Amino acid sequence: MEKKPKKKKFEVHENESLSDCLKRMDDEGYMPVRRREEPVFREGKGSKQPQLCGQKIVFEGKLK
Repeated sequence: MEKKPKKKKFEVHENESLSDCLKRMDDEGYMPVRRREEPVFREGKGSKQPQLCGQKIVFEGKLK
């Protein structure tokens, strides 16, 4: 039997709700212990200044 890692990160996909991601974690046998929201930047066309274009939500899961 393949051994699962004790901790694993789950990113909420673009067309996925938070509850869908949490269900996916539960299906794999993990429970959420931390939620991180990371900003996503891109370079503007006219300037070299980064512009905020969204955020990425990542859950850290621990084996049940």
